[in-house]
Amino acid sequence: MWKAQYESKYVFLSRPRRFGKSLLSTTFASFFRGEKELFSGLKVMEMEKDWVEYPVIHLDLSTTKGAEAPDVLRETLLFLLEDYTNIYGTNPAETTPGKVLHGIIKRAYQKEKQQVVVIIDEYDAPLLDVLHEPEVLDSFRKIMQEFFQPLKSCEAMIRFCFITGITKFSQLSIFSTINNLNNISMVPQFSAICGITERELTTALAPDIALLAAHYGESQEQMHARLKSRYDGYHFAKGSEDIYNPYSLFKAFTNKGIDNYWFDSGTPSFLLRQMKHFRTDITAMDDIVASASAFDRPTEAMQDALPLLYQSGYLTIKGYDSEIDSYTLSIPNQEVRVGLIDGLIPTYLGLNSENIRQSFAVKFYLALKKNAIDLALREMQAFFAGLPYVEGIKKMLDDFVKAEGFYEWTFYLIFSMLNSFVRTQVKTINGRADMVVHMPDTIYVFELKINGTAQQALDQINSKGYAIPYQTDSRKVVKVGIRFSTESLAIEDWKIEE
Repeated sequence: MWKAQYESKYVFLSRPRRFGKSLLSTTFASFFRGEKELFSGLKVMEMEKDWVEYPVIHLDLSTTKGAEAPDVLRETLLFLLEDYTNIYGTNPAETTPGKVLHGIIKRAYQKEKQQVVVIIDEYDAPLLDVLHEPEVLDSFRKIMQEFFQPLKSCEAMIRFCFITGITKFSQLSIFSTINNLNNISMVPQFSAICGITERELTTALAPDIALLAAHYGESQEQMHARLKSRYDGYHFAKGSEDIYNPYSLFKAFTNKGIDNYWFDSGTPSFLLRQMKHFRTDITAMDDIVASASAFDRPTEAMQDALPLLYQSGYLTIKGYDSEIDSYTLSIPNQEVRVGLIDGLIPTYLGLNSENIRQSFAVKFYLALKKNAIDLALREMQAFFAGLPYVEGIKKMLDDFVKAEGFYEWTFYLIFSMLNSFVRTQVKTINGRADMVVHMPDTIYVFELKINGTAQQALDQINSKGYAIPYQTDSRKVVKVGIRFSTESLAIEDWKIEE
């Protein structure tokens, strides 16, 4: 199934959750079992002539999530292997998950007279929840290392081994004996192996777009644009075509509604913990320039949360500069931005995101939508005046060199929550604008001053030319200078210029 130059016995693929890894794993399992009736009418029917039936060991390790102790993890792995020990038997000497797996591979090979195919989905599931617990992580890692050991020692008996996960633990710590594991996660040829491409959406899924458009009373072009802004934007290699989130896309078609489906179960706690641990600057998550080694490094070698943000799908590749061999990373789309913000607000600000939405965000958004910027700022002034000075916020303020950081984070989170397009620290020739907000009819350029004056903030927008890049835009450009007081922890003044 692989082109000759990419043939490999051991293949690893990293993709975000709910991105089709399990479906791909199941497809491989069916192919190697020789279930050719499932592939009728597909290209593979022309490519595959022999349809050899191999014994397949297909393990979904997502069931190991939540294992709290080494013994629980071992028991869960042994339970997963029971289906195969029932078929191929067991040996009393096989007392560990790795020994049991070794025995299954050996007996399947001997019984079926064919090499064995091993497919392991969500290999990192037992490790993600304990990333912040070094001792537990180390014990879990050793268990998984022993579990995967037969994949190398049984190499002669294995036809193909496919492993999927969200994150990338180094081969040294997990797959310590598999020295020829081929990681195709960032290989351009396989960038669209999971997810829905633009071509697939506009051809095979065109009838679904038409039905959803009719439900909303929109044209197909309008619905396509909506789906693109909400669910598109993923790239998994340089030169990758646009990839849509398959889970959210199909949920929208099934439910006949546009929503943030990827976050049905919320933002993963392991990601929030790591972001907090590394004190991730959430306002810098747009247009991050980095080398591949910075965001694709093994999980246990992380020096910041960037690799985890990329590997789990909260950042994606948006550009590549071949001259300096660097990538630009950004939040993929509207769905990810809004869902991430809902998870970050309680983590970073100690506030309830739903309460903010009901008490402030809706009022503020409606005022901006009506171009009533003065009313919107009065709503914001009232909101900041009512912020509780809880310990979480107090510590956050103490952690910053200047209090401006807290306000900037709060602005960023709230604007992003409103489904607006927000960029902070926007680069210009002469400096960086604190914040730029894109609304349907207006672009707002904000400058925040701590203990300075609102006029000084407005003067900086003008003197530095922060609004110049938007002069050719058809929308109205509004410049807003805001003064914060570190004494009152409130907005005390603002100046507006159109």
